[in-house]
Amino acid sequence: MAFDFFRKISRAPTHPRTVSRPREFDVADLYRGPVAADGGTGGADDMAGQLDEKLRQAYFWIVNKAIISPHYDIEFNEGPPQTFTVGDSRRTLTLPSGQSYSSFVLLPLLTFATRRKCLFVGGPGRGKTASAVLMGVLSGASVRDVRRAMQHGHPQMTIADLLGNPLPADLVNAQDMAQIRIAWRAWLGMRVKIVDEYNRIPTRTQSALLTVMGDNYAEVLNQVYECPESAWYLTANDEQGGGTYEVIEALRDRIDVVVQALAFNPRFLDELLVRIEEDVRPEELMPRELVFTDEEVDRMGRAIRAVEVPVDVRRRVEFFASQFELAEMAGGQFEYMTKDTARLSGIAWHELAALDNGRDRMKDLGCQTLNGLSVRNLMTLLLFAKALAWFRGNPQVELDDVRQILPFVLHDKLRPDPDAPFFALPENGPYRSDRVSWLRRLFDLASAEYARLDLDRNDAVGEMAHEFAQGLDGVSERETRARLVRIEKLIGERVKGRKLYGHLYDDLLKLKYLHQRYTNYLAWLRAQA
Repeated sequence: MAFDFFRKISRAPTHPRTVSRPREFDVADLYRGPVAADGGTGGADDMAGQLDEKLRQAYFWIVNKAIISPHYDIEFNEGPPQTFTVGDSRRTLTLPSGQSYSSFVLLPLLTFATRRKCLFVGGPGRGKTASAVLMGVLSGASVRDVRRAMQHGHPQMTIADLLGNPLPADLVNAQDMAQIRIAWRAWLGMRVKIVDEYNRIPTRTQSALLTVMGDNYAEVLNQVYECPESAWYLTANDEQGGGTYEVIEALRDRIDVVVQALAFNPRFLDELLVRIEEDVRPEELMPRELVFTDEEVDRMGRAIRAVEVPVDVRRRVEFFASQFELAEMAGGQFEYMTKDTARLSGIAWHELAALDNGRDRMKDLGCQTLNGLSVRNLMTLLLFAKALAWFRGNPQVELDDVRQILPFVLHDKLRPDPDAPFFALPENGPYRSDRVSWLRRLFDLASAEYARLDLDRNDAVGEMAHEFAQGLDGVSERETRARLVRIEKLIGERVKGRKLYGHLYDDLLKLKYLHQRYTNYLAWLRAQA
């Protein structure tokens, strides 16, 4: 009975209101049976053709049968949700009105679909390694192979332990380095790579791991092993990544999403009892219909990248990202007034904050963070927002997709300033420890300010950028001069009697960029004349 329970897959659609998308043509379709009434071939073949449905089936099988995670913390609504105020802290319990998800299962699946890198954090015994193993089985590997290929971090791990050893006979007989063959570790060829307790790996070995994660190859004695595109899963018991060895910054930056293993709810103890009495391990009973081939993962990646990000969503992401990099007192030249300039100089952050020029530190969201966002952070955010929208069956990214995925992408990328006035307010105290809720709150505050400024309808900088994007072919010298004057006038209006905030700083830099492009074009027109 227990075996049947774990191997059964529901044939009901996981998302009945999903917008159907045209399937990619496959020559194999010519040899399949008659098309079913719903446009598919029925059964497992149809689920394989509709990869978003197959991934959702995998999600619901894992969350309902393999990983006991009743925490629906990624919430979506199709109408007003029911809310309840709880306890002396007056926290809100929300009952979502739309299909919602557990981040502990969904984020690893999106990592699998995009072949990115996911870090599990949380105390021992909370299912971090078990979830990573399930992702390996989902790729088609056996449980035995996944467990054997898993790298276990320990303080004595060497580069040879991680990557491979030179063959002893070659070391003795080789006349040059090119003749030395390497016995590479089997895990390097896996499509799902798992590193358990990565923060226990020595610093030097971390550098070798960084090369594999970042550049997709391993190198020993000038011999190179090219690794296949893979999904990565790393685990750490400590929230901040600290362990036997501190994780090097570049390695932390390569991690795309961080997901927390939340506490087990004892109300589900009966499910643990069944596993003990029946001696079953869910990872060994995953239905074959849920396993993805390499070709299917490639198709998923292409489908995810094809999801559209509408202009209004992109603009809100731009506005949010523009809040955090400005540090007005960090640079003398306008372009160098950034937190990264301060970081590179080594100046203590509290000394720089003491020089603040009187901005409203409660209103300025940038005052809550010690750093800004990198190009990699923003690209990862857009990709995972696309992946979440695709998983939900939507052809476009919605603002809620960004809002729900953002805390997991920026979890250890956007670092809070614990001395910021925002955290001193009693109602904001929990945000000191709850990074996910804080980041989501940051996004909500930025979205509210965006709406207050009415930037969807009143974005002069965006209009000028759109005008420039149409190209300069046929633009006359007179029109070029007129555009330069409009840019200069807008800059004058924006800086008159106003404090400098992050979004204004980025707008001014954009206007300077446009001014320089038009200036160069004007010089070219004169040369042609």
